[in-house]
Amino acid sequence: MYIVALTYIAELDKVEKHLAAHISYLEKYYALGKFIVSGRKVPRTGGIILVNVANRGELDKILQEDPFYQAQLTEFSITEFIPTMTAAGLEALKGD
Repeated sequence: MYIVALTYIAELDKVEKHLAAHISYLEKYYALGKFIVSGRKVPRTGGIILVNVANRGELDKILQEDPFYQAQLTEFSITEFIPTMTAAGLEALKGD
């Protein structure tokens, strides 16, 4: 599992122009079961996506589809981790 932290490197007005496409991108990967949770940072300097994929190569391919990435609006910081404890109902997210 991965925590992806997006940090905007462009002005918010440029980010806003690509927001609808970014939301469609997020919806695609929620539907495929790859994205677990996402949202904006506070203050609004970027966002966070919790991603459940098999490996870093798969993650990199997915991130390259992000309209924010394609328009060079954001940088990514990626942290891999293995969930060992979860809240009730999220046990399927635990790693081995």
